[in-house]
Amino acid sequence: MTTTHAVPVTVAIARRADPARAHEMVAWMRAGTGLAETFPGFLGAGWVQNAPGSPEWHMLYRFADHETLSRWEESPQRHWWLTSAQGIVEHTRVERRTGIEGWFDPPADHVVEVLPAGDAEPAVPVTPPRWKQAVTIWLAFFPLSLTATLLTARFIADVPLALRTLLMTLCLTPLMTYLVLPRITRALHWWLHGQPAPWRARRA
Repeated sequence: MTTTHAVPVTVAIARRADPARAHEMVAWMRAGTGLAETFPGFLGAGWVQNAPGSPEWHMLYRFADHETLSRWEESPQRHWWLTSAQGIVEHTRVERRTGIEGWFDPPADHVVEVLPAGDAEPAVPVTPPRWKQAVTIWLAFFPLSLTATLLTARFIADVPLALRTLLMTLCLTPLMTYLVLPRITRALHWWLHGQPAPWRARRA
C-alpha cells in the first residue's frame, strides 16, 4: 500500500490597491492573517509592497496540505474577508507552490485570477538558487538555535537530552514558520532574486 505524505502548500497572490490607502491595505491583510491563523494546518503568512508608494502588493500564506488549504479558501470567514475589501483591493494574480521553496518564489504572472481559465499563457517562474535559499534558512535558524541552546543549558540542563531537543524543536518550528522565515525572506527579497540593494536603488 502506498502512503501519501502531506506536502505544505504556499499560495502567492498579487493584489493592487490605491497607494493612498496603504494603511487600510495593511490592516486588511493583518485581519486576513488573523482569521487564517484560527484554521488547522495554517503555517504562516506574510506580505510585501513592491516599493514605497507602489500600488502592487504580494501576499503569501502557507498551509500544511491541500486539504487544510481548501478548508480556509472555501470558508465563510475568508469569503467575508475578501468581500470586505471590495472597492479597495483588486486581486490580480494567484499561484500555488508546494515545498519550502514556496516561501522564496516570486509571485508569477502565468495564472491570472481575474481572467477565465485558458486566457493566460503559462510561463516558467524564476526561483532563487537553492544555495541562496539554504543561506536564508540558515540565517533564520542559527540565531534561534543558538539562543535556544543557551537557554536550555542554563535553565533545564538536568533534563535528558532527548527531552531538551524535543522542547527546542517544538518551540523553534513555529517561530521559524510564523515569525522569522517570512520576515527574513521579505527582507532579503532583493538578494534572493538578484535585484539591486534597496539602499543603492534609493541613491540612484
